[in-house]
Amino acid sequence: MMNELQVVKEEILSDNWYTLKKVTYEYQDKDGSRQTQTREAYDRGNGATVLLYNKEQKSVVLTRQFRLPTFINGNDTGMMIEACAGLLDKDNPEDCIKRETEEETGYKISEVQKIFKAYMSPGSVTEILHFFIAEYTNEMKVAEGGGLQHEQENIEVLEMPFESALIMIGTGEINDAKTILLLQYLKLHHVL
Repeated sequence: MMNELQVVKEEILSDNWYTLKKVTYEYQDKDGSRQTQTREAYDRGNGATVLLYNKEQKSVVLTRQFRLPTFINGNDTGMMIEACAGLLDKDNPEDCIKRETEEETGYKISEVQKIFKAYMSPGSVTEILHFFIAEYTNEMKVAEGGGLQHEQENIEVLEMPFESALIMIGTGEINDAKTILLLQYLKLHHVL
């Protein structure tokens, strides 16, 4: 366990999109010696994600969109199937995910259930992601969804049987961590 951590130096390497910092810190190791390390951390803010589900239809609503980092790392098309998500942008997590749900999927939800929060990539990214589930009905569809033009979002809305989504984890068609966690949560807790 690290004791008495002290930041020695902090440099901003980039603040083009979000903030990439290089941090040098000292800490006392478990054997009592002082250690110095330098690491980089990417701060993009905290976020929220939600999985919409319909008990009657036994279906879920997901999105498909291009994700450059996956393309760079071997995803031939760069397209990802994901649960709806977004950055908090100074909102509380519940308000954020309700707003993002309407923007991305076209469903206006009023009630969400928070299930947990987690660091998704704690070795390099500061983000905490708040996880929600929410029941939807066809009557809640108020718009086409697809994201916001001024944010350059181009999101396809996918409604599919819950069991098909689970199968897509095994085939690799769904390989987004937050989406896998949410689908498995529904399965483990017998929501659908």
